[in-house]
Amino acid sequence: MKNDPFPEDIVHQVAEHIRQEGAWGGDWIPVSRSRPGSRDASPSDERARSVSGGLPRVQVPVRNLDAAGRGEARAALESVAAEIARCNLCGLHAGRTKTVPGDGHPAARLCFVGEGPGADEDRSGIPFVGRAGKLLTRMILAMGLERNEVFICNTVKCRPPGNRTPEPSEIRACLPYLERQIEILSPDVIVTLGRPAMQTLLETDAPMGRMRGRFSQYRSIPVMPTYHPAYLLRNPNAKGDTWKDLQEVHAFLERDPHETDVSPDEVTADSDPGTPEKDPAPEEGQGNLFG
Repeated sequence: MKNDPFPEDIVHQVAEHIRQEGAWGGDWIPVSRSRPGSRDASPSDERARSVSGGLPRVQVPVRNLDAAGRGEARAALESVAAEIARCNLCGLHAGRTKTVPGDGHPAARLCFVGEGPGADEDRSGIPFVGRAGKLLTRMILAMGLERNEVFICNTVKCRPPGNRTPEPSEIRACLPYLERQIEILSPDVIVTLGRPAMQTLLETDAPMGRMRGRFSQYRSIPVMPTYHPAYLLRNPNAKGDTWKDLQEVHAFLERDPHETDVSPDEVTADSDPGTPEKDPAPEEGQGNLFG
């Protein structure tokens, strides 16, 4: 695909980053071994700049919390993760290998929310580590961020059998965990990945084509719906629209922190309000993420 905003040529460069994240193991990954907000040049900066058409480095990638504040947020997230590990509120717990509560910086300004774990995530306990996860990492780098500067989670924390779409009852059972994670993080902006995550947080039945490309609100937090990386792997022509959505999020993060409210005048018009994307067939390890 010409002018691919998330090219494959850096996948080998970020593979080591993925392996390092996965090496920590467990149901909760304590994130960011680098100094939050550091302005020193790093290999990740170089990786971000190597992305074709990548955006400038986000100047303030995480919230300005002191060590005590970060520790408090981390402890609260670990407490939620521990509850998730013991959860048996729905039938998904019976077939899981590991729970997948979330991964990222406890002071992240940007939170990504997907649908649910696939086979790779079920084995590792880490969200987005398969092919779709590698693409998501490239997307984050292209936005001028590092993966360990954002927070990544899903609407359900256990893998549905056969990677099927979670049942509404399963989403309802797991939703309080997601709501508490978002409350603890208090991110400046949320990006929902795929239709189920968008419909869950925004409490809508609207199709993705009608909602993407403009900010909505979840409890006063701006939300940008966009396509799931697994969908983009099967429908690369949708990468252009996704890149437009991520550019909107980057612009939002680069604004004056005292001017973070999204006004109606700043809502981007939807270029395709008619129909949702065609649901792709499920792929092993990625899941049927568009139910």
